[in-house]
Amino acid sequence: MLRSEDFFDLSRYAHRELFCDRRVIYVWDVLKLLKEYLEHIIKPEIQGEVMPGAYIVGDHIFIGAGSVVEPGALIKGPAYIGRNTQVRHGAYVRERVLIGDYCVVGHATEIKDTIMLDNAHAAHFAYLGDSIVGNHVNLGAGTRLANLKLDGSNVRVRFGDEILDTGMRKLGAILGDRVQTGCNTVTNPGTLLAPDCRVYALTSPRGYYPPGSIIRPSSGVETIVMRQSGMAEGQGS
Repeated sequence: MLRSEDFFDLSRYAHRELFCDRRVIYVWDVLKLLKEYLEHIIKPEIQGEVMPGAYIVGDHIFIGAGSVVEPGALIKGPAYIGRNTQVRHGAYVRERVLIGDYCVVGHATEIKDTIMLDNAHAAHFAYLGDSIVGNHVNLGAGTRLANLKLDGSNVRVRFGDEILDTGMRKLGAILGDRVQTGCNTVTNPGTLLAPDCRVYALTSPRGYYPPGSIIRPSSGVETIVMRQSGMAEGQGS
């Protein structure tokens, strides 16, 4: 239930072998192999367009045909960016990133140690740290995939009655295919959203959610009606 194929359709994915490595038991184990995989596959080449004013740092970078890196964006290798992907103005692509085809890394979006499968969009003000974002995922503006616990201990995942130690101090979120998040969603470290989950705006999910879940913020909102100045009881005109 927590295998790669439970979250992603890998049948047409160019980097399927990474997910099918025999060392991968749970889906998050893929991230432990990301650095090694990038070192193996990247042959430095820029087939797409890097517009004037964009910054490319390091030479261990591949950018596929049809992809565009806009002015003000910064890409720091190792990084692999597939075909027809947009890295928009102000984006910060840090080390150890694998981005698929037809993706969007938008304005003021930071991404590090992360895999984006095909057609994944993080178009506005997002943070993706130590995460896997599935096919056709859309992140609402301001979505943050938090990757580090306050006490710095290993991230653990609760699944049913089990608590699984991932062995990772930094683990963001695993977002299955077609997951959508509303604006200003903040996932806790080790959040797992199976395919077709929907997350309402201003929500902070944690733990595992089965396919098709709808995740809303808690309803514990208190409304207080304040007395208007000058309208106190007994005040005359």
